[in-house]
Amino acid sequence: MVSENHPKILIVEGNTDKRVIPELMEKNGIVWPDKKHPVQIKVYGGDRQINRDRIRFALQQSGLKVLGIMLDADNNFSGRWESIRNICTPLMSDFPEELPETGLIHTAPNGVKFGVWIMPDNQNRGMLETFLAYLIPDRSEPIWDYAKEATQEAKKRGAPFIEPHTDKANIHTWLAWQNEPGNQLHTAIMAKIFEPTHPKAQIFVNWFKTLYDL
Repeated sequence: MVSENHPKILIVEGNTDKRVIPELMEKNGIVWPDKKHPVQIKVYGGDRQINRDRIRFALQQSGLKVLGIMLDADNNFSGRWESIRNICTPLMSDFPEELPETGLIHTAPNGVKFGVWIMPDNQNRGMLETFLAYLIPDRSEPIWDYAKEATQEAKKRGAPFIEPHTDKANIHTWLAWQNEPGNQLHTAIMAKIFEPTHPKAQIFVNWFKTLYDL
């Protein structure tokens, strides 16, 4: 269990994020004990649940030292960043106009470190699954390319997944062909089906370590 007043909090959109982040960080050298998490990950639901009142309340939590927000760009990175700015600017008058490619690390007026990461890379459309595609081992690239082709062919034949979920369909198609087939995202990291120390993961990993002083 983790304390309700944990000094380091990360707000995410869904339970998949909550399961993936600890596995990714452990594979990158951060000890993440079951009963004493270095960061408490809180699921707020979709991006509509991450609003000004909830961020204000989170920032005012007793004993808080660091608050981070991680959310998906989906199909509109600029719109998602604008939404975060609209939430945060009234709370932090010096809130930056641009999101650095390396992720935002800012200081709130009460001294709390405040971070933002928009998946996959703070500049492009996408989501957690888009980021994880960066971690596909080079040796698996031919299978990955074929998985994307198969997903598009399935769509032409009537597969009902919606277009914004193409990256999800791609990654789970690729996972269906691994040994063992069909791992969940966090277990695929645990089993090193993904390459969690891939160079393309390190910008996010470094943002996380720097934000939370890990």
